[in-house]
Amino acid sequence: MTVDEQAWGRVLVLHARIEQELGKALHRRHGLGLSEYRALGKLAAHPKGELRMQELAEAIGLNQSSVSRMCARLEDAGLTVRDLCEDDRRGVYSVITDAGRERYTETEPTYRDVLSTALDKAASDPELAPAVAVVRGP
Repeated sequence: MTVDEQAWGRVLVLHARIEQELGKALHRRHGLGLSEYRALGKLAAHPKGELRMQELAEAIGLNQSSVSRMCARLEDAGLTVRDLCEDDRRGVYSVITDAGRERYTETEPTYRDVLSTALDKAASDPELAPAVAVVRGP
C-alpha cells in the first residue's frame, strides 16, 4: 500500500467515525439526520433562506433524488417549504421556515460539541492524530 493510500485510509476512517458520532447525537437529541441538519444550515446561511434543490444537493453532497426525499421529511416536520421559481416554473426551491431556523439554532451547539469531542477522541489515536491535525489546521 502506498503512503497516499494509507493517508487516505486514515482520512476515511476519521470521516466515518465523526459522521457516525454526529449522526447519532443529532438524531437522539433533536430528531434530525445529519443531512437534514446540514441542509437547514445551508438554507439558514443563505440571505433569502432558500436554495434551488439542485444547489442544495451540491451544497450538502447528495444526489437530487436523496435531496427530494430529505426535503419532503423537512417539509413534513414544518422546517422547510417548497416554492416554485418565478422565472422558471421547472425550478423548485427549498425555503427554511421560522421553525426550521429555530430547530437549526437549537441543534447547532450539539453539532459543535460532538464534533469537537469526536475530534479530540480521534486525536488520541496515534493512527488518526495526523489526520486530525490536518483537519484542525495550524
